[in-house]
Amino acid sequence: MAKQFDHISDDHRAFIAAQQMFFCGSAAQDGRVNISPKGMDSLRVLGPNRIIWRNLTGSGNETAGHLARINRITLMWCGFETRPMILRAYGTARTLHPRDAEFEALNAQFPPDLGARQIYDVSVEMMQSSCGFAVPFYEHKGPREVLKNWSIDKGEDGIASYWDTRNRTTIDGMPTHILPDTTDA
Repeated sequence: MAKQFDHISDDHRAFIAAQQMFFCGSAAQDGRVNISPKGMDSLRVLGPNRIIWRNLTGSGNETAGHLARINRITLMWCGFETRPMILRAYGTARTLHPRDAEFEALNAQFPPDLGARQIYDVSVEMMQSSCGFAVPFYEHKGPREVLKNWSIDKGEDGIASYWDTRNRTTIDGMPTHILPDTTDA
C-alpha cells in the first residue's frame, strides 16, 4: 500500500542518496506529458521540503516550458538494486537559469559542468512511497561520460548556440525562457 508523507524523512533522504538515477515528470495544460530519466551527480535534498536538481543541456527542454505554464513537478526514484521501493516527490519548482542571482550559489553544490542550463528548486508538498515489488533488479555499472564530454567539446559558445537553436521551445512549441533575450513570451 502507498503511504503519503508531508515531508522528506531521514529514511527517504537515505533512499534517495542510494539511487543512481531518478525520473522527472512534468506537463502543461495541453501538449505532451514529459518523463525524463536523470543521472549524474545532479540532485540534492536541502531540507524536509526542499530538493534542488541541476538540469544539464540536452536534446529537449520540456520541464522548463511546462513549469512556465503550470507549476507542478514529480520526481521519482526506484529501488533497482536492493530495497524494493518506489518513492515520489510531488510539488512545485522555481526554474533558475544561469542569469538568475541564486543560480551560482546553488550550482556550486554540484561538480562543475559547462552544460548546466537550469536548476529546479523544488518545494515538496507530498512524498509517497510504494512497495516496488515488481521493479526488476538492475546492476549499476557506472556513469556515462557522453554528456559531460559533449559539453566540453561544445564549449560555452557552442552550448549557447545549441540553447538558441534547440532549447528555446518544447516539442509542443512552448517557450522555455532559456535565453534572457527571448521574445517568445
